[in-house]
Amino acid sequence: MSSSTRSLISDADLRRGRNRLVYRVVLGVLAVAFTLAFIFPLYWMFSGALKSPQELVQPVPTLLPQEWHWSAFADAWQRLQVGHFLFNTAYYAFFGWLIQLLVDVAAAYALSKLRPVFGKVVLGGMLASLMLPAAALLVPAYLTVVDVPIVGLNLLNSPWALWLPGAANAFNIYVLKRFFDQIPDDLLEAASIDGAGRLRTLWNVILPLSLPVLAVISIFAIIGSWKDFLWPLLVLQDPQQQTISVALSRLSFTGQVPQNELYAGLAMASIPMIIVFMIFQRRILNGLSAGAIKG
Repeated sequence: MSSSTRSLISDADLRRGRNRLVYRVVLGVLAVAFTLAFIFPLYWMFSGALKSPQELVQPVPTLLPQEWHWSAFADAWQRLQVGHFLFNTAYYAFFGWLIQLLVDVAAAYALSKLRPVFGKVVLGGMLASLMLPAAALLVPAYLTVVDVPIVGLNLLNSPWALWLPGAANAFNIYVLKRFFDQIPDDLLEAASIDGAGRLRTLWNVILPLSLPVLAVISIFAIIGSWKDFLWPLLVLQDPQQQTISVALSRLSFTGQVPQNELYAGLAMASIPMIIVFMIFQRRILNGLSAGAIKG
């Protein structure tokens, strides 16, 4: 039995006249257009770093620098303290990813395999939180980190102000739970017969089978923490504790830093995440398409 692939245009229509040629031309044009739409802002940022400040303020923009100023990257690294703020951002992103992964995996495992009494209610509340815009949660979250309930701690200018609000990610928990649901209960029962407890079953059975989806969750968590701007702007008021995006935004309003150095700082801030995406893009696609486990 031959398997057929569904598409917008059937194979019979493609075989008629010049339909296949037109289809490939249209598909190629759309692919090039979407590629340029994503790549051009990056090109404009990197090319702007190589231009002089006078060229950047010209009424008619130039696609290529008239003079190549490679020193802008070195000047931005020193004057803007790019290395210090990149370290801050990497530090926040790494431990934010670690805490988020621990909390989300534990919650998804409990909802999927342990099945608590009010598990469906908890899951429904998590999914309902996805319906709220992020801006609507800023004030309650800010008031919470200013005066943490019960303990009464003030977490401003502390990494925990970034880590704790993002620990329980409803979307990640839902994705992990859906993946855990597809793992046969027979594997867990076999592990239980062999004497494995619930934590050991999670570590030795569930997690090894969930590496594709864990990779996707991890990459999204790191990239989301790296590019976050509004929340770090609110809770990290000490300039030396800020992330790279907040620091560059603050420095841009002083008017004391040349524009090409700001472009260079933005370019250096984007390089780590571009490298991460280029390395793990295949793993992202594999994790998103991970389906049922085949025996």
